Amino acid sequence: MNLHPQFIGKEGSEEYVVLPIEEFRAVAEVLEDYQDLQDLRSAKETEATAAATSLADVVTQLGLGEYQ
Repeated sequence: MNLHPQFIGKEGSEEYVVLPIEEFRAVAEVLEDYQDLQDLRSAKETEATAAATSLADVVTQLGLGEYQ
């Protein structure tokens, strides 16, 4: 990703950054994907020891016939 930031200063130091809208959207998408990955990893860690039931067992318990 190639960014073209413009820095805006205030009282001698950089205070703000302006990006073209397409670059901003690309950065936002990458950050959202990263947050989704972190959420997935957290959920997998939390559920690692949770009890599970196979789909075949659920189908049988619900009386929906055989699962293949």
